[in-house]
Amino acid sequence: MRLHAPLIIDIAGTSLSDADRARLAHPLVGGIILFKRNWEDRAALVQLCADIKAVQPDLLICVDHEGGRVQRFRTDGFTHIPPMRALGAMWMDDGKGSKHREGSGAMRALNAATAAGYVLGSELRACGVDFSFTPVLDLDYGESSVIGDRSFHRDPRVVAALARSLMHGLLQAGMGNCGKHFPGHGFVKADSHVDIPVDPRSLKAILDEDAAPYPWLSSVLTAVMPAHVIYPKVDKRPAGFSEKWLKDILRSRLRYDGAIFSDDLSMEGARRLHGSSGPLISYTEAALSALQAGCDMVLLCNQSLGFGEHVDQLLDGMDAALRDGRWVPDVDSESRRVSLLPDTEPQAWDDLMRQPAYLQALDQLP
Repeated sequence: MRLHAPLIIDIAGTSLSDADRARLAHPLVGGIILFKRNWEDRAALVQLCADIKAVQPDLLICVDHEGGRVQRFRTDGFTHIPPMRALGAMWMDDGKGSKHREGSGAMRALNAATAAGYVLGSELRACGVDFSFTPVLDLDYGESSVIGDRSFHRDPRVVAALARSLMHGLLQAGMGNCGKHFPGHGFVKADSHVDIPVDPRSLKAILDEDAAPYPWLSSVLTAVMPAHVIYPKVDKRPAGFSEKWLKDILRSRLRYDGAIFSDDLSMEGARRLHGSSGPLISYTEAALSALQAGCDMVLLCNQSLGFGEHVDQLLDGMDAALRDGRWVPDVDSESRRVSLLPDTEPQAWDDLMRQPAYLQALDQLP
């Protein structure tokens, strides 16, 4: 096992260039995140994943594949997974008149969530993808455009129940899960991709509502992604760069012991750690801040486009930080990264298409 490979990077195209191979071979690179631009068809995706593993077999191949509007692969046989709000709506639907049966909607929704997780995970794994950043655990307050129908429900109990079922489906497919965006992104209107969201509520209010699913799911959560949101009554830094949120609250108070990924370091909310009036920091500074706060891995997305100079700057900057002692590798973090790699062989796509459990799962989707 490597000492610690915390960097998750991306590539520009549908196949690996020589520059991509050199970056993926860097000892601090532990994984790659794929996007819609990396998709051509299933055969090309299978080949791309095989080529990635040929560079380093333990690279974690990741994707944002939640369902709804956040689903990177949609053609050539991939099932269109519904947005998670559809599962929440199913939970609430017990029928009318003679069809009404108390709790029947909830039971159908739990089965559908397990089916969604199984279909999502097994299709990705059949193509060589190891891990998806799902499910969203944010609550649906009806205010956030960036979260919106990605959320299961407003009630944290419903969110936790449906998320657990979806995680069970992922587990059946041999895939881990990632609850996001801790402690909650649903309350704020601003989008952390382009803004610095600020949630003014107290710690108690956040833990009682938005963060409630995390301790309830602690036995099944394999990874967590914190929000690029500032909660000033708790800490002046965004949660993903806050020792108080990650070490004191998530690790110690909520007793979470799985992997922690930063959200994308290129987002606006990651590069102005002291609010909208603060200076724009470098990707290396952002990575170091996230790792020192308690993240095990950090993502830098969409910077491979063009010549990819920002990716190279991050790699060089992390090398320098390691030499200078400004960053110390964490063997526990590396163990958490490796634990996310599937430990079972995936089914071939054609075999999956004939598998009774898969076909039954398709029938249970909303």
